[in-house]
Amino acid sequence: MDHGLTHEGSAFINFRRYVSDPKEHGFRWVDIKQLRFSAEAVDDRGVLAALIEHEQFRDDYAGGGVLLDGPRHGPYWLRSITPDLYEPISQEKAAQILLEWVDPLWDVPTELEADLRREVSARLAAADGIYRLSDLGDAAIHDWGRVHDHFHEFVLIDRSAQRVTLIVAADD
Repeated sequence: MDHGLTHEGSAFINFRRYVSDPKEHGFRWVDIKQLRFSAEAVDDRGVLAALIEHEQFRDDYAGGGVLLDGPRHGPYWLRSITPDLYEPISQEKAAQILLEWVDPLWDVPTELEADLRREVSARLAAADGIYRLSDLGDAAIHDWGRVHDHFHEFVLIDRSAQRVTLIVAADD
């Protein structure tokens, strides 16, 4: 069930790797999934719909990984997520949200900053369309979905590379 998307690869940035005390930003992470779409992909809403249907979207981001028949996506029931829940957002606003989440008062380790720039900022800069998943409210939260203190999700569409990137930044 590929729905027109092919998974190309993933990256995972675990802040714990960069800090000596896990209580200080050590429970934060960024998960990046890259998928390729065909030239026939008509519009961004169609790409978003294909992403939601793709098996790589079936990830609870709580250690279980991708479950082919999983009913969860992050803290939400998968059935609650539709393309219309993704709001277009500017590159600047997406970067600001992520910077505030990382903590502008924290002296970010050089290696972590370089990894975030390579894996996140460069992809934001290349995207033709950036979408942020709206807060879906309490009714959409699955049975144990409150394990994340913060959950930020962005979908980046790069038409020239025919690539869609799912970025989840969260802490637990």
